[in-house]
Amino acid sequence: MMGLMAEETRTARTSAAHDAQAPPTTPAAPPAWAVRLVVVGIVLAAVNLRPAITSLGALLEEVRDGLGMSGGVAGLLTSVPSLCFAVFGATAPRLARRFGPGAVVCAGMTAITAGLLIRPYIGSTAGFLAASALALMGIAVSNVLMPVIVKRWFPDRVGTMTGLYSMALALGTSLAAAVTVPLTGALGGQWQSGLAVWAVLAAVAVLPWLPLVRERVPAPAPAPGAEAAPRLRIARSRTAWALAVFLGLQATAAYISMGWMPQIFRDAGVPAGRAGLLLALTMVMAVPLAFVIPRLATRLPHQGPIVLALSACGLAGYAGLFFAPATGSWAWAVLLGVSNCAFPLALTMVGLRARTGPGVAQLSAFAQSTGYLLSIPGPLLVGVLYQRTGGWGVPLALMAALMLPQTAVGFLAGRDRIVEDEAGR
Repeated sequence: MMGLMAEETRTARTSAAHDAQAPPTTPAAPPAWAVRLVVVGIVLAAVNLRPAITSLGALLEEVRDGLGMSGGVAGLLTSVPSLCFAVFGATAPRLARRFGPGAVVCAGMTAITAGLLIRPYIGSTAGFLAASALALMGIAVSNVLMPVIVKRWFPDRVGTMTGLYSMALALGTSLAAAVTVPLTGALGGQWQSGLAVWAVLAAVAVLPWLPLVRERVPAPAPAPGAEAAPRLRIARSRTAWALAVFLGLQATAAYISMGWMPQIFRDAGVPAGRAGLLLALTMVMAVPLAFVIPRLATRLPHQGPIVLALSACGLAGYAGLFFAPATGSWAWAVLLGVSNCAFPLALTMVGLRARTGPGVAQLSAFAQSTGYLLSIPGPLLVGVLYQRTGGWGVPLALMAALMLPQTAVGFLAGRDRIVEDEAGR
């Protein structure tokens, strides 16, 4: 009996040693159809992440008149995106852990569809704000989860997929700015129809995510003896804070541009249709650059030089709007469009500054939620300053001044640092 027990003990030890030395089991690759559907879903989702905002910017004057909004309330309306992104974006990682990223993005596209369809016909300023918040809630969670989905499904192609996603986002942004005014005319001239038509595009974006609601990309098998990655104390990371402030100041500039740029040009004597085209040009500049900049950023050890170049374009654009808004309108639109490419750069840095998928999720939620929270006062303050001063000199001076700290924190965020190293201690 004792001999048999000893033999069993030796056998168990040998088996354990063999298991410890064996390589971890490689998880099965996700099915090809799912990968292709994710690519389609990412592109369609990205196309729908800004039309709710830029379509409103093109018709802001008509909406103000139709609902009896003051300049201050209109400024509040342009601040709602940042507020919703901050509040609802923070919930995205928790929702993704419980339901899966695909299910949350699918729900987000559904919320965008419903909000865009309801808000033009609700008939009051409060209702318009509430329906806009519903659409922006869907945008917020999708914003946060896009870098997470890219990191999980395409870990070896972060730059390429971020570029594709950013291009699609820029395309949707510019498309809504360019065609909302002509579409409104073609649909009978009612601003309600010009805003509601974008719900159709959002409804299309729901479709590719439906089969992915329960589809999960297999997680890499942990190495033998490896512990689960601890939850990061992300607020202890200087890089995370630099990225959050960079995103916040970039969002401030972007939403001021999307909400107020057509009005700046219209007040300078530019016709409404041309003002919409100028906003579209600003947005469409990101289509090619949003693909080039992330790929370039992934090849550089420090993304600070890209930040400096984009900021220089922004300062030149604001100076042009101050001194000759109508005369050089096309040039200023181009320069500000280049400057707005700080957003795809920031998204790329989210993927580069974290080592793991959970790290990317935490960094994305922290940086975007905190950043958008910081950006809330900007568009509102611009609306108040515009109403109080009766012109655009003071608001433009504020925009140019905010570009300076944006440059500084962007340069810091571009350093070769990993948040797990800073926040995991």
